[in-house]
Order: sequence, then structure tokens, then C-alpha cells
Amino acid sequence: MDLMQAIKERHSVRQYQNKPIEGETLASLRAAVESCNEESGLHMQLITGEAKAFDSPLAHYGKFTGVPAYLAMIGKKGGDLEERCGYYGEKLVLTAQTLGLNTCWVGGTYKKVPEAYQIDPGEKLVIVISVGYGATRGHARKSKTYDEVTKAGADAPQWFKDGVAAALLAPTALNQQKFTFALQGDKVVAKAGLGFFTKTDLGIVKYHFEIGAGKTPDVWA
Repeated sequence: MDLMQAIKERHSVRQYQNKPIEGETLASLRAAVESCNEESGLHMQLITGEAKAFDSPLAHYGKFTGVPAYLAMIGKKGGDLEERCGYYGEKLVLTAQTLGLNTCWVGGTYKKVPEAYQIDPGEKLVIVISVGYGATRGHARKSKTYDEVTKAGADAPQWFKDGVAAALLAPTALNQQKFTFALQGDKVVAKAGLGFFTKTDLGIVKYHFEIGAGKTPDVWA
């Protein structure tokens, strides 16, 4: 499965099978976390065998069941921490999808379990991502249109249109899709709107845009 196929097949999943992540799948996911940490300077951690985070009133309200593992998105406070967590977290989400796993970004409906992960001085936990073998494959959500997230128009280059199309398939908090893209010559300006986790969402949609457009991070103005 390539990344564009993973984008199309990925849907948020909250209910999981009673099946641990093991063997080569676990090793591949851990390797991806290590690689992303080295590239990003984040301190992301894959937590397995810890049941408290998704066995709480908040998690039950979020309708999570059977979560076997989760990614704790951790990094140094300040700067573009939230956006980097979104960008590299989604990189791990799509990696998990290619490994036959399902995921869900979780902003508030989980319990923090400080003893389960390491938060160094000056760092913070931004968000978590549930990971496991879904009881279902999830389903598509209602999406905004191209014209609702950009004013580039129909005469924009095809790579830009393809990037926006991929971004519109990205998960965002409460499916709010509060982001916009604009062309500035051969560069792209991406902006986050107001709302919960919109900076994290911006990182997620920027990674999707790069995949759809076939561009590298130097596409951003």
C-alpha cells in the first residue's frame, strides 16, 4: 500500500479487536517512531500494554474500546510544537495504515497516565493517537469542498488541486477542517483557523498536501 492509498483507506477507528500488536508489525512501528523522532526533534513514544488511558469515563464517552496501544505525542514546549506533532503524528498514522493497523487522533477523551511515558523537563504531552486492529475499518466523514478551503480557483496547477484533495481527506479535531491553502507563486501558504487543536490539524493536513501534490516541505511559503 502506498501513502496515497493509505490516505484514501484511513478512517478514524475507536473500537478495536482484542489483539495485541506484535512481531514485525510492532518492530516496524517502533522503528518509524524512532525515525520520526530523529527527524523532528520530538519525543514521541509508542505505549503498549497500558489500559488505564482508555478505561476511564472520558474514554467511554468517546466510545473507545479495546485499545491495545497508543502514540503519545510529546515534545519541547513552545514554537511550532503542535504543528510538528500533527505532521509527524500523521506520518505515523499512515505508516500504521500501511501495516494493516487502524488509528484515531484523540484530543481529550483519554486519561493521562504519566507513569506510562517519559516527559522530560520543558516537554509536554500534546495529544495521543490510538493504534490497533480495528473492529471495523471506520467510515468516511462529510468533507468541505475545494472552494471552501482555497481561493486559488479552477485554473490552479493540478499538483495544487491534488494536494488540496489529499488534505481534505485528513483527520481534524471534531472534523472541523479549519484550514486554508493559498498559492504564492510556486509556493503554498497554509493557515490554521481558530478552534481546538487547529495547529495540530495544520500539521496533519500539510503532510497530506505534500503527499497528494508530490511535493517536499520546501513547497511552503
